[in-house]
Amino acid sequence: MAATSASASAETPELDPTFALHKGGKIEIRSTVPVRDADDLSLAYTPGVARVCTAIAEQPELADDYTWVSNVVAVVSDGTAVLGLGDIGPAAAMPVMEGKALLFKEFAGVDAVPLCLDCTDVDALVETVVRLAPSFGGINLEDISAPRCFEVEDRLRSLLDIPVFHDDQHGTAIVALAALQNAARLTGRALGDLRAVVAGAGASGVAVTRILLEAGIGDIAVSDSKGMLYEGRDGLNPVKQALARDTNRTGHTGSTEEALEGADVFLGLSGSTVSEAAIASMAPDAIVFALSNPTPEVHPDVAAKHVRVVATGRSDFPNQINNVLAFPGVFRGALDVRATAITENMKVAAANALAGVVGDELSETYIIPSPFDERVAPAVTAAVAAQARVDGVARAK
Repeated sequence: MAATSASASAETPELDPTFALHKGGKIEIRSTVPVRDADDLSLAYTPGVARVCTAIAEQPELADDYTWVSNVVAVVSDGTAVLGLGDIGPAAAMPVMEGKALLFKEFAGVDAVPLCLDCTDVDALVETVVRLAPSFGGINLEDISAPRCFEVEDRLRSLLDIPVFHDDQHGTAIVALAALQNAARLTGRALGDLRAVVAGAGASGVAVTRILLEAGIGDIAVSDSKGMLYEGRDGLNPVKQALARDTNRTGHTGSTEEALEGADVFLGLSGSTVSEAAIASMAPDAIVFALSNPTPEVHPDVAAKHVRVVATGRSDFPNQINNVLAFPGVFRGALDVRATAITENMKVAAANALAGVVGDELSETYIIPSPFDERVAPAVTAAVAAQARVDGVARAK
């Protein structure tokens, strides 16, 4: 039914209120200074602007103070992995990238420019972003398919001295860690007490696993469409080989559902389905994050019959794991101290701050705050900025 409705709306967009909201785009550029007369014009543009240009040529770091660079992020996509729509190309990706830019501004006061690139080759993507980078204070990669996204991010981080952040990976990971910390606290356990199973070895699955390892998860195993990842399994790409080496200490070699027996945590990031019987086989006080959209791996009402805490990626159920809880504050904090990178410690600090917003209000249906909680962005911003100073990547106090 949903597909039919979407198709009908696409054929008659004037009847769909979503199209009305998007008409003409969702963002625009506004000036920050007036141009009322010849004096204003001579200061904002020629001849006055030449003095600023000359000063920056002599001291390039002045661009942070006298241009927009220190408060602007490029939202970059090639349109190959857009939401749940797959490879729909750069033009069709633009509404999502505009939306991302809108959220940057609304939640953290960060200016963002959507850049949908008509290239999918890794070398071309990296070269294009590197050439554009002088115009921006940070790069937010978005909706680039795995495994190319890993190489694109790694190469850009090595080539640029500004923050590079793939939100599909790290935004999801930060929010998932924060929510799992609170879910563990609710059930009287620490992360180190938990055995987790992750379904999905794409961008978000890999990043969630990596941040949970960094945070001290007791044990964690990952599956892809062919079953559990383990050392020696045939057909693994380099990313999965590294993941197999660092995870699955219990040695599961079968299916996701087999690995779930007695597990404390299930994290779904795959688009697959998990049976009710598999969820019922988990340990007491189990935790389920069924994060695929729009259809979770297991319906939250079904999971709730067998486990203590359920989270999804949807807004119509409690405990939404939403990237907007992370990326605006992460970039706000990084930009405020003019960070050269976003470190792993900064991501964990963001998760800790986000988890802390919940405080004593913690319950089965409230392990993560709402995106509209006004405490979220300031808390994440402060934690990220402070950690950047500790990690030595901050260029400003």
